[in-house]
Amino acid sequence: MRRTRAVTTMVVWAAVVGALFVGQSRLRADAARAAVDAPRFTVDPLWPKPLPNHWILGSTIGVAVDSKDHVFIIHRGDSTLNQRTETGANATPPIGECCRSAPPVLEFDPQGNLVNAWGGPGQGYDWPESNHGISVDDKDNIWIGGNGRTDSHILKFTHDGKFLQQIGLPKQAINSKATNHFGRVAKISFDVKAQEAYVADGYGNKRVAVLDMATGAIKRFWGAYGNAPLDTNMGPYNPDAPPAPQFRNPVHCADPTLDGMVYVCDRPNDRIQVFTTAGKFVKEQRIAPKTRGDGSVWDIAFSRDPQQKFLYLADGKNERIYVMDRQSLEILTQFGDGGRQPGQFFAVHSIATDSKGHIYTTETYEGKRVQKFTYRGVGSITAKDQGVVWPSRGQSP
Repeated sequence: MRRTRAVTTMVVWAAVVGALFVGQSRLRADAARAAVDAPRFTVDPLWPKPLPNHWILGSTIGVAVDSKDHVFIIHRGDSTLNQRTETGANATPPIGECCRSAPPVLEFDPQGNLVNAWGGPGQGYDWPESNHGISVDDKDNIWIGGNGRTDSHILKFTHDGKFLQQIGLPKQAINSKATNHFGRVAKISFDVKAQEAYVADGYGNKRVAVLDMATGAIKRFWGAYGNAPLDTNMGPYNPDAPPAPQFRNPVHCADPTLDGMVYVCDRPNDRIQVFTTAGKFVKEQRIAPKTRGDGSVWDIAFSRDPQQKFLYLADGKNERIYVMDRQSLEILTQFGDGGRQPGQFFAVHSIATDSKGHIYTTETYEGKRVQKFTYRGVGSITAKDQGVVWPSRGQSP
């Protein structure tokens, strides 16, 4: 009897050990199958360096990188900062030494030093009621849009802030078929080879508009699925309804690629739509489609390899960056989380990459900052959601 019990116990333990071994082997196999090769990043908590003059940022709604990897941001200072609690030095009379709103446009070098600051109302142009988006063209000129009620134009400046051109008539009514003005522009991007600017037009209009970069003339435009754009209010987004036949406001980005595609952020519809540069619809991908309100598709940037293999998507409602395969629009991994600490986000709004592959993001609403995510090369990643990509011990930012 004792011998039988011992044998039975040994058999049971062997079965348990065998099951554990098989289970662990399956877990390892599943993990291996789940691993993907994708760009890896860590947040740089020391970038940028502190601003001078008691300056602070308001809602920060644009980021771009020039030919020397200098990072430009644009923010809304006085209109989004509270003089009682944030900018007491701006009050009349001042109620404290700190703080003051920084000028709207700030330029940082790759090390995070502030090297220039400018912007705001001036002679010869209409500064936006609510500036929105900043872009740098192939000549390092700066383009700025606006999403205020009277913002139906685009401004163009030199690298150092000298006014060059006002494109479109200001203070015009919403009209997605207009050829002489815009409707609250979100962002401008460039096809340098064709010398065309792509306008996400945007917060009032519901279209992509393509401009001649030299003259500013509107050459063509289109709405969702390549349809003629309509200004009809379709009401709130319903994730269970059929796909909307038109863009909802805002159309938040329209970024051309080197291989002749245009990726459009239809933000509140939770989708990326892809077109040819002529405006022919190619495909779409829904992202976090249960997201309501502000939507999930806020801004796009591409990896800097010649094939632009990877797409980086900022989701300001769910507070993360998606790393995607650009061709298939498959989400490979994601990083970030909601919060105030480095590597977390509060309304991550805009995204850009530099020549070395680093990512820069800005945050609007109460986020009010710019962050840098250091590129660590392409490698194996098993986590679908990486959370906060904090540097490991001993790893430099």
